[in-house]
Amino acid sequence: MDLVTFKNIHKVYEMGAEPVRALDGVDIGFQKGSFWAIMGPSGSGKSTMMNILGCLDRPTFGQYFLEDKDVSKMADDDLSEIRLKYIGFIFQSFNLIPQLTVQKNIELPLYYLGWDAEKSAERAKVLAAKVGLETRLNHRPSQLSGGQMQRVAVARSLAVDPHLILADEPTGNLDSKTGDQIMELLTELNKEGTTIIMVTHEPDIAAYAHHRLHMRDGKVERIDSN
Repeated sequence: MDLVTFKNIHKVYEMGAEPVRALDGVDIGFQKGSFWAIMGPSGSGKSTMMNILGCLDRPTFGQYFLEDKDVSKMADDDLSEIRLKYIGFIFQSFNLIPQLTVQKNIELPLYYLGWDAEKSAERAKVLAAKVGLETRLNHRPSQLSGGQMQRVAVARSLAVDPHLILADEPTGNLDSKTGDQIMELLTELNKEGTTIIMVTHEPDIAAYAHHRLHMRDGKVERIDSN
């Protein structure tokens, strides 16, 4: 069963006299519980695809179904709710709030959902332990290594038990050994049933995924599967 379905997705940006077709008729389904890597050269459309998948942007036309919901024409408030309840994000630059502790960074999505403080704290502690940071709960990002910061980002992405995790170059700011540790963590999450879609330009990182979607000029060029 597909968790995510794109039907004839186009994204056109009006830039000067010539429109730019960032996505040009993309049809694809991402199965529930699968692990995908999106690859392609600069300008291939992979970042635009991730923005639409994350409900951060809308297609110019076409339909995007997240489970049975057509999110392609939802209002901004509804898209915000979809992002908060259904999607976890992991970014190359971690996007942690420097003034907050590890625990409070992990709790942030729960704060926006209105969880009470005690329940949020307990959830954050469970997730910190899951990513091996149970002894770092009161540390701030400046006191952590790059790998530890990305582990906090992974824990935060899991806070609401999302249906989908989107990872944008999750190892881009890490050395190869630490990057492999993050990928092993994502692999374990996927084995537990979490659907993961990741953008990467590194073939060895893409090899962790079950499927590799190659983009070129806004189109799906090919799909490789394990």
